[in-house]
Amino acid sequence: MLRRVLLLLKPFNVYPPRPKPSGLLHFGPNSKVLSYLDDRCKVHEEAIKFCQNVLRRKSLDWEPVMRNYLTQPIRDVDLVITVGGDGTLLKASHFLDETIPILGVNSDPTRIEEVERFSNEFDATRSTGYLCAATVENFEQVLDEMLESRKEPSKLSRISISLNGSKLSAFALNDILVAHPCPATVSRFSFRIKSNDQNISNLVNCRSSGFRVSTAAGSTAAMLSAGGFPMPILSRDLQYMVREPILPRQIDAPLLHGLVKPNQSIEATWYSKEGTIYIDGSHVFCSMQHGDTIEISSNAPMLKVYLSQNPLTQ
Repeated sequence: MLRRVLLLLKPFNVYPPRPKPSGLLHFGPNSKVLSYLDDRCKVHEEAIKFCQNVLRRKSLDWEPVMRNYLTQPIRDVDLVITVGGDGTLLKASHFLDETIPILGVNSDPTRIEEVERFSNEFDATRSTGYLCAATVENFEQVLDEMLESRKEPSKLSRISISLNGSKLSAFALNDILVAHPCPATVSRFSFRIKSNDQNISNLVNCRSSGFRVSTAAGSTAAMLSAGGFPMPILSRDLQYMVREPILPRQIDAPLLHGLVKPNQSIEATWYSKEGTIYIDGSHVFCSMQHGDTIEISSNAPMLKVYLSQNPLTQ
């Protein structure tokens, strides 16, 4: 039974205050986009108020928390609701185990008509909300379905990362990027696919801009933009890709992009002076140095996520 709820909120005052334009002070061609960003903050703030009002009408014990203040594992709740976009849900996922489900509310979805209307002035695209099952338009309906046990969460795979044999505490719901911290610097590493400590691929030696590994949920994000393919969201496979390989051997070409099955892992050795493992974007990362070994697999706790009817589904 869902009774105790943590309401995790993306901040709505993310931009510094600006003086209002006057006869002597104006923002020139940027004034329209700045005004548009201010409007987006107001829409998000209104979405927060709307969700809070819905929760007040339910027999729930709930507490709002800004995502910036989340530093400890989430415990002693039955449900986490995030209000923001996919980034807010990803932030929450790093503090959740496999027992507590999460519902994402996309507070300000992209409106195609706005993107087209402003396309010659600025980019009006906002969060895709791929992992968010609700917006303000259907939040109460989705919540009622959950409370009445008419909607169940899906179990999504995550990525486990070990550095020099020690497992990192954060699991990636979308993807990881392993690269030199300077994007203009070549990353040097080798990797192979293993299963039960047995090598099932040749060793691939790489000079590139790093490599990316995604879950099925993350396969429609940066992986797809880089030329990968979308995967059924409930797949346990991982997809990997070496980024911008420099003069790879012909024999290695088929191994530069592929799948890692649930009983397999990627084992890599880092040969650049320094490197970074980025987990679900740039906010969670771990530094590496020459000679470090990395093991990547789907051997991580699943995450219970309430999904919309068909995100690429199941």
